[in-house]
Amino acid sequence: MTGEVLGAEELAGRVGWLTSLVEALCTEVTSAHWNRPDLAQLASGKDRSGARLPSNAWMAVRTLGWGSAVPEGLYVPDRVRRVAEEQAGRALRSAWWRSEITDAILATWPAGPDAEPMRRTEAEWAALRKACPDGQAVATSVLRTRTRQVAAFQASQGCVPVDVCALEGAPGGGRQVVLAAADKQLCTLTRCEDAPAHYGVLTVRLPGRPDPRTRADWHPTVIRFRLPPTVPLAAALHAPTLRLRGGRLRLDVAFTTAAPKTRRDGHVRAVAFDYGLNTLLTGGTVTLTGGSQPTVATDGRPVFFRPGGILAKADRLRILGEHLWTKAAHLQALVGGRTAAGHGPEPLTTAKLAVLQAEHAAVSRRRTKLNEQLAEAAARFMVDHARALNATVIYLEDLRDMEARGKGRTLNTRLSSSVRGQIVTRTRHQAAAYGIAVVIVPARGTSRYCPRCLSTFRHHAAPDNPKPGWKWATCPNTACGYSADRDVAAWQRIGARGLTHQHTTVLDRSSGTYVIRRTVQELDQPVRHTPHPGTVPSSGLPQPGAVGDRTKAGPTRNRPVPRQRRRVPAPPGSPAASTTATGSGGKRPAGRQPQSPRRHPQWRGRRQAPHTMSTPARHQPYGARLGAGFHLHTHVTPVTSRAGRPPGHPRSLSQDRNRAESPTPPRKA
Repeated sequence: MTGEVLGAEELAGRVGWLTSLVEALCTEVTSAHWNRPDLAQLASGKDRSGARLPSNAWMAVRTLGWGSAVPEGLYVPDRVRRVAEEQAGRALRSAWWRSEITDAILATWPAGPDAEPMRRTEAEWAALRKACPDGQAVATSVLRTRTRQVAAFQASQGCVPVDVCALEGAPGGGRQVVLAAADKQLCTLTRCEDAPAHYGVLTVRLPGRPDPRTRADWHPTVIRFRLPPTVPLAAALHAPTLRLRGGRLRLDVAFTTAAPKTRRDGHVRAVAFDYGLNTLLTGGTVTLTGGSQPTVATDGRPVFFRPGGILAKADRLRILGEHLWTKAAHLQALVGGRTAAGHGPEPLTTAKLAVLQAEHAAVSRRRTKLNEQLAEAAARFMVDHARALNATVIYLEDLRDMEARGKGRTLNTRLSSSVRGQIVTRTRHQAAAYGIAVVIVPARGTSRYCPRCLSTFRHHAAPDNPKPGWKWATCPNTACGYSADRDVAAWQRIGARGLTHQHTTVLDRSSGTYVIRRTVQELDQPVRHTPHPGTVPSSGLPQPGAVGDRTKAGPTRNRPVPRQRRRVPAPPGSPAASTTATGSGGKRPAGRQPQSPRRHPQWRGRRQAPHTMSTPARHQPYGARLGAGFHLHTHVTPVTSRAGRPPGHPRSLSQDRNRAESPTPPRKA
């Protein structure tokens, strides 16, 4: 350690040298052992003598004799070799699952010149799943994607590949440095003594030149970085992963905290959510009542998550990105044509191409960030509702097999742009901190059958429009007569299916998610709707604090019409006239005393045009007014306590969290 202060660019350069060395060593190992026998040897967990391989990837690689070799003339510490071998071992281990899927697809590949692998019969798809290890757990989208990959190889090479090693190239190191395989001689990670809650200190040995020759070319470097606010003070920090992004150093810091253990069954109260398009999430609460014959009950009060503004912005960014990509592809074709003809590229065309590529990269980054914000807000919305309702499980529908094809150009685009996978991942992460389980439920039939009587729904466009559609659902059973939005009916079926099938919940080892893979028709029960708190029961005897039935049964009473009230004050009455029924000063105009406006009515302030995304100044989202802290254009149902919270409990968990995390008040309307 020389005491020299490194700038951001110089620090990124030294990390880049380390990344290049690790990438070269990792690629050497993966390229030398990218074959089916070596993949099977590593995946078996045993060496050639039958002894058990270590769990650490770098130790397993060295046990098999696959260690990396340092190029002649360079000096690379043994700990850096460990990092490279760890990344290589992880890449080779992860390839075995792809190898098994590819082998199953090749074993059941349809024969004949007119065979179409993507249009297999149900029996052929069943045979493919049977050939896969644990084939029932493999999503249909994975099988279709691998089938397309093999078909593309066959179209270009004229034959099917032998295995995954012929289908794909050897993986690399991912242009990163995984310090989890190193010990304290290479790196140490501690919290900053001055501000342990906000800063961390990483000490790592970095090369002082791109080709280090001796031990003296490796210098310990102290990196002080800011910790995200989501990392609690009591969390244990682990060795990070170094990577370069846009010429700047990025650290992926993992941390662990003590959290309650989630349960796979034994749940009594749950929240369930159904995915949609405009209304991304529609959900509610379901409860499993006790007794000899348990039933599923719900209050029927849905909650909604409507990110209309975010989805519109993402769609505009998608269209802009497509236009930029088309222009860049055209200019790239022009440059390639001149190069093939033996001419140099025109400077103006090259400059335009560079600008378009930079703009396309910026739009792609904006789309990625917007999707991350959307997934984070959706996960927080579901977890907050589960906490407020004392629910121990969140049920979501399994839409891994849904493909964006055959549903029209607009709907296909919207389905392919959704971030359902990110929402599930972030929900699992946030719910684990409170011991709330996240279970994936099969989605088949959740929007087709009535939640009250399990009759087949009739779907039409709207409640007052019998035209066939998909938005509204009506039960044809005259004894039931249930009518609701199809998403409202779907979340009730999802919650009931999850509670009644919770004993069949299994843990998916690949993703770490609880999954219900199969449903039993006999276990599907109708949902019993309980009256809302404060309503009058069917007996007709009102309970304390209850309100009467507000169902409209007659014409609306005449009420004063706005802007048609009298504009003059009532004449004052005499003291003597106040004691008699007649002779009062007259009727006072309905409403308050008219006041002159404080500003001209045509002053619009920050009101924007209707085609822009920003919300007008006169509008305030209800969730933002309660301090929900979501995106300005995400309209959500406020999180309120409905489970008998003790006195003094905050009305909104989101409001309480927003006050604790962000001292800045919500933006005023």
